Amino acid sequence: MTRTVMCRKHKQELPGLDRPPYPGAKGEDIYNNVSKQAWDEWQKHQTLLINERRLNMMNAEDRKFLQEEMDKFLSGEEYAQAEGYVPPSE
Repeated sequence: MTRTVMCRKHKQELPGLDRPPYPGAKGEDIYNNVSKQAWDEWQKHQTLLINERRLNMMNAEDRKFLQEEMDKFLSGEEYAQAEGYVPPSE
């Protein structure tokens, strides 16, 4: 049976992650309070932010920015958008 969590972002019971995405308390918090759907959405948004803002994951400031945006995104708060991104037309 699939494990469900009360998703912090979507405010409803949804299937949870298979395992914590980070070590330590941060990973446990995400594992217990964020759905697989919300995590997948974050992964896509994170890629847009990295690419469109040309973030360098070797740079501590860029990693800090991404961490702060992840917290906002997963909490349902206002978060940074990928400036200049135009979704592909079908």
